[in-house]
Amino acid sequence: MLPHGTAHAEPTKEEVEAKLEELHEEASALVDEYNAAKEEYDAAKEKVEELEKQLGDEEERYEELREKVSSFASAAYMSPDLEAVTTILSVEDPADILEQSADLSYLSETQRAELEEFSNSSERLIQLKEENEELLKEAEEKKEEVEKKQKEVEEKIEEQEALLAQFPDADPLTSGSSSTGGTYTGPASGNARTALDFAYAQLGKPYIWGGTGPDGYDCSGLTMRAWGAAGVSLPRTTYAQATVGTRVSYNSMQPGDLVFFYPELSHVGLYVGNGQMIHAPSSGRTIEVVSLSGYWSQHFQFAVRP
Repeated sequence: MLPHGTAHAEPTKEEVEAKLEELHEEASALVDEYNAAKEEYDAAKEKVEELEKQLGDEEERYEELREKVSSFASAAYMSPDLEAVTTILSVEDPADILEQSADLSYLSETQRAELEEFSNSSERLIQLKEENEELLKEAEEKKEEVEKKQKEVEEKIEEQEALLAQFPDADPLTSGSSSTGGTYTGPASGNARTALDFAYAQLGKPYIWGGTGPDGYDCSGLTMRAWGAAGVSLPRTTYAQATVGTRVSYNSMQPGDLVFFYPELSHVGLYVGNGQMIHAPSSGRTIEVVSLSGYWSQHFQFAVRP
């Protein structure tokens, strides 16, 4: 008799919810990793572009020096050193004169210094550009690697959410406002009020991975722009935002405070008062106001007052 195939038990609602929580935490960490990688990529790209401009400026100096070299050559016709004349007329790069005829008597100290300066400066810039192009390539590869991981996690989240939908009594991981736009009516004032007014105006906009508005946001993109509207500059990533301002406990929170979740501090929202926060939750969802009780209180780490 052939053995029967092994039967796989269907996951319970609790198991699916636990898996979803785990995947959302992983996705949050990857978003922050992506934002850090993109910052690194943008900085490397800016540096390469800056060096390209500097090399362009060097090219202008190069042409000026070539004209001077031509005048050196003309002067050389007046010299009995016919070998020197042949040498200087045959070179393409002004710096090569120093290598091929280091002892040319008709080159003054000033002229020689100019050629040496050009040679050293251009070589340094070319080396810097090559090094930074390598850094740019590495940063791009890192960014693409994180994007690939994030896509895989989001596919797993979709699978688990489809499983969870089969349970009629299942609650979503987060549940909040689905309307578009809103108005903050709480007690906050000053910069905190301005930040919350901005955040509430984004209600219903989609979560966009790496988004900083205006069409959509990720969690730290929303908090950065909200406090930016109040004239307060926050860093791009959640773990960097966690280092700005004064840290406060759960019971000491005030509207406008940044609230951080998970041990890696990979998710952030804005406390609005009455035990609620406004945040950009995760892919496939929209900016919403949710209660901090239950799931979020379990993962709360601390709050920060910018």
